[in-house]
Amino acid sequence: MNTSKVLNLLLAIVLVILCIKIAFDTNESPSSSDSPSILDVIATRTSVRAYQQQAVEEEKVERLLRAAMAAPSAVNKQPWAFIVVREKETLEKLAATLPYAKMTAEAPLAIVVCGDLTKALEGEAADYWIQDASAATENLLLAAHGLGLGAVWTGLYPIPDRVESVQQILRLPQYIVPLNVIPIGYPAETPAIKDKWKPGNIHYEYWGED
Repeated sequence: MNTSKVLNLLLAIVLVILCIKIAFDTNESPSSSDSPSILDVIATRTSVRAYQQQAVEEEKVERLLRAAMAAPSAVNKQPWAFIVVREKETLEKLAATLPYAKMTAEAPLAIVVCGDLTKALEGEAADYWIQDASAATENLLLAAHGLGLGAVWTGLYPIPDRVESVQQILRLPQYIVPLNVIPIGYPAETPAIKDKWKPGNIHYEYWGED
């Protein structure tokens, strides 16, 4: 067999091996169609108030926080701070303090989304931190659902006694203002998905008719 034929044979063998590898990799890796789209995640997210005792992996907690910090903020100030709470005693204290966060006592984890007033805008725009921290919260909730976790937004700001109580429990300085408490865990319930589409809430160009 001459050199040219040997080279052609080797090339053919290499091409076959590459084709087999590509086919194997494709079968092993989940296709994009197997994962829910962001629109599916948005449409199927619901508030989960009962959790398994299974701990939430640290990797997933970081992914939740990364998603939260990817939110938009006014002038890119990112005036937010996050308190990750795992200690049972602290979770129980939050549950006892906040009337609509009783489920926190049974959750393996809670994330408290706060505004950092040292990073907020000044003057009339100072309260934009509320919008910014709310955008971060929604990102966190969607990420939780996308990761197979359950979560619920329990609000406490702007009710002064609730804000002050959480500041004391978590030893927050005065310039860190808690906006909400998000209990998180693997769901122990499957709430029905709510269809919130209401065309009557939509107006085009102007409100009503002349």
